Amino acid sequence: MRGFLASSIGVTCATALALPAAAPPATASPATPASPTPSGTGRTTATAPNGAAVPGSTQSLPLRSVGHDRAPSVPGTTQQGVPRQSVRPFSLVGVVWDDPDTPLHGQVQVRTRAAGSGTWSPWRDLETHQDDHAPDPGTAESARGGTRGATAPLWVGDADGVEVRVRAADGTGDPHTRGPAAPLPSGLRLELVDPGDDMPPPAASGRAGAPGGPGGPAAPAAELPALDRAATESRFAGATGVPAGARAKRYIGPRPAIVTRHGWGADEGLREKSFVYTEKVRVAFVHHTATGNDYACAQAPSVIRGIHRYHVRSLGWRDVGYNFFVDKCGKIYEGRAGGVAKPVLGAHTMGFNSDSTGIAVLGTFGSHQPPSAAVKAVARLTAWKLGLQGVNPRGKTSLKSAGGNLYRKGSKVRLDTLSGHRDGFSTNCPGAKLYAKLGTARSTAASYQGR
Repeated sequence: MRGFLASSIGVTCATALALPAAAPPATASPATPASPTPSGTGRTTATAPNGAAVPGSTQSLPLRSVGHDRAPSVPGTTQQGVPRQSVRPFSLVGVVWDDPDTPLHGQVQVRTRAAGSGTWSPWRDLETHQDDHAPDPGTAESARGGTRGATAPLWVGDADGVEVRVRAADGTGDPHTRGPAAPLPSGLRLELVDPGDDMPPPAASGRAGAPGGPGGPAAPAAELPALDRAATESRFAGATGVPAGARAKRYIGPRPAIVTRHGWGADEGLREKSFVYTEKVRVAFVHHTATGNDYACAQAPSVIRGIHRYHVRSLGWRDVGYNFFVDKCGKIYEGRAGGVAKPVLGAHTMGFNSDSTGIAVLGTFGSHQPPSAAVKAVARLTAWKLGLQGVNPRGKTSLKSAGGNLYRKGSKVRLDTLSGHRDGFSTNCPGAKLYAKLGTARSTAASYQGR
């Protein structure tokens, strides 16, 4: 990994960040994820930079063997679950286990009870291959204590009841047959995430960039405004190595509007204070979050807060894994902290996190078509982000694999500069329907760059 650490003080670049300062977590060191809490209890949260309480919590329930005695799970068990029960309100659910290097071969299903109406949902599948969205092998983030294997999280909306069942697959990979089955991973737990309430819109005196009071600091920006091509080239002159005013053509797309971490309500006490950077960004990997499509665009900040808490508290990562999010209405959000214009090392494409950026479209697009607004937003974002490095979104480049299930460690792999997750790792991500739209995104992004 060609990454390096920097303190949070060293990246307060006003043109690129607009990040609130990190506050120390209330319950655990940033370097040590909290241990799973007992059934029925939550994890308290930190304090926001302005001193207000940041809402949100995680309930962690152990899965038990399917049987009359409901004994705790043991290695070799092939069916486990959580019986139907009432719980504190939550909106996002996932299943985790002890060893991130141990895959779960089988089926994970959940059903939830809607808060208020008391209606139970049908059984819904959780994507079991979250391990392909992960830190690179051998990095400090992958080696930190407490990292876990996990399913993709599922957004279920306001819920107060849950039931889960996990069935191991047999030797053919079918969880419905009765043949010999591989044991399920040890330490299976159900994670129920409450992302907390959305922040109220800022008052007129507290709008983004406005002074916090006489002599006070500027309020954190909720959104970085869109810049036209001229303003983008002026602000980011030199980012591509071409001085402003030089005759050489700078192919950089106009910067789109980007909702900052402050704008979506990130609890900055969850993540580690320091940032990690790679050398540059040469590839943009497109993902889907596999969290489902049943969210309103106004709920996107809540979905992102839920994923953030799941990645950090449940999986043990240093911060949310993706560098950017895009919702189905085409709004773009800052992901992992460190600066939207900087080459922040993410945890999104195992084996190829270095020299890349990860863009996650909120939703599941295996059989559902991605909205055109989301595909256009991916093109706008990559035209700008890749353009900062002078990269053509219709081009190809080579990256060295850090290891994964598709390419051996150290192998050089030829990739599209705008790739799908499945191009670097054997996975269904970003879903067949979204993957099919990447050609359109490449052409559109190139046109935004003026190519």
